[in-house]
Amino acid sequence: MPHHGLSKLELRIMDILWSRGSASIREIQEAFPEKRRPAYTTIQTTVYRLETKNAVRRVKKVGNFHIFEPAVSREIAQRKLIDDFLALFGGRIQPVMAHLIESGKLTAADIKEADNILRKLQKGGK
Repeated sequence: MPHHGLSKLELRIMDILWSRGSASIREIQEAFPEKRRPAYTTIQTTVYRLETKNAVRRVKKVGNFHIFEPAVSREIAQRKLIDDFLALFGGRIQPVMAHLIESGKLTAADIKEADNILRKLQKGGK
């Protein structure tokens, strides 16, 4: 898992790689909407930064360019992001839950699903 948090651009690049499986820097750049597409060199620098963080890896070279793939799964990255976020609250989830409820972002269906997961964990399942 990456040892540093990921920026918004890094997360967007990871999302592209998770969706495609692998891609070149040019393919990653072209996956962005044309109106808000970062420069090729911006994507290149960010992909190399992700490589340093062990979030992506080069899988092959085709001509003058490399093909990159995610080195971590979406689930692992999401869990790390959530853990880092909760650390801002001293590991307490209550303030986050209160905000989600007050903002209307937590639905009854979400609560039911969470309850089902808790019940499974209590029974020793996963």
